[in-house]
Amino acid sequence: MKRNHDVDEPAEAALADELPPVRSWAEDVDGVASALRRAGAVGVLLVDASALEVLERRYGVQAYRNARQKLSELIAEACQPHLQEPDRIATCSGEGTGDEVVVLLFRPWQGSSFYRDELPLLAAAVAERLAEHGSRCVYPYFRESPQLPVGHGFGLFNPGLREARQVRQAIGHARSDAELNARVDARARSRRFTDLLLSEDVTILYEPIMNVTTREIRGYEGLARGPWDSDLHTPGALFGMAEETGLLFELDCLCRRLALRGARGLQPGKLLFLNCLPTAIHDPGFRGDVLRRTLEDLRLRPSDVVFEISERESIHNFDIFREARDYYAELGFKIALDDTGVAYGSLEAVMELSPDFIKVDQSLVRGIDTDPPRQELLRALNAVAGKLKAEIIAEGIETSEELATIQTLGIPYGQGYLFGRAAPLRRSL
Repeated sequence: MKRNHDVDEPAEAALADELPPVRSWAEDVDGVASALRRAGAVGVLLVDASALEVLERRYGVQAYRNARQKLSELIAEACQPHLQEPDRIATCSGEGTGDEVVVLLFRPWQGSSFYRDELPLLAAAVAERLAEHGSRCVYPYFRESPQLPVGHGFGLFNPGLREARQVRQAIGHARSDAELNARVDARARSRRFTDLLLSEDVTILYEPIMNVTTREIRGYEGLARGPWDSDLHTPGALFGMAEETGLLFELDCLCRRLALRGARGLQPGKLLFLNCLPTAIHDPGFRGDVLRRTLEDLRLRPSDVVFEISERESIHNFDIFREARDYYAELGFKIALDDTGVAYGSLEAVMELSPDFIKVDQSLVRGIDTDPPRQELLRALNAVAGKLKAEIIAEGIETSEELATIQTLGIPYGQGYLFGRAAPLRRSL
């Protein structure tokens, strides 16, 4: 259900010394040409970094440069045992369809197994490293590892051609290989996701929402998880793949069904918070008499259920959100505006949509005890909530200092690791 939850901070880079800023290989074309002539061949590892371009569009050029530098460090970590003079890590800015990072490895080709055996293994090691730790590149802007396709190729020195042309040709081979690997990987991930969806292999865990003063449980939020041993385990990866395959509505429906089923016999007086898309109103199983019968079978009432709709999804079309809010409010359900504080129009969304609950994103809560501007923002949001007769829930509380500040600001409810991690629900049967 929840898409952006349980974020691990990036580990420290393994390199002892920070790499210098990575430059385009074309800035040292003479040095590259000389290395190619001496070695007689060049191997290329190429990483397609076009997925990082969104950082520049949203957060500026410096955020993008930092991400690309972190990517280069990850590549260097994987390649470090194999690098030697005059090998280099460089960029291909302006070439191909997007920015790329390349590793140029100069080795003799006569009687050597490097290009046949070692280079493909090194490419696989880089791909594995990026799959495991690629989130470092985009932290703290995004929580999921970006797709960073890896390819490899090589070129043999031809004295009849310009060296720069030969290097570009070798890079082109690696680029084509990366594109093919990306297509193969996308097909495999799509098949894994559709298998997961058809077999309903999704687990719902429930995170407590607490009264920050009394420590009484107000309710539980259902959080979706893919298979534990899968790259689709996290909510971000799960819903991202659903969007990529055009099955977002279907996954949303499945998660709601499973979350309701897992909450059978919820303790009286506790609320069940369900993340859903505004398009849930079009789900035949989530309307009118069908929905009422489902709840009766689960010994739940509409007043026990709160629909969470993300601010990021609702703010682009208030009319659709209002339609869903009004429809479900007439049936007796409550509405929460989730991820508040992420988008620029947070206060506008709160005023326009008048939800019953306002869930403040953890990005505003993390470290709030040492951040007076965010304290003032949350204080103002709480004042607006009071006028709308809405209640605020602070997400991602992890320290006693954050909790104390939340209490001082008059925020009534919170959730986060400080109160307990998400787990299967203990039901009253």
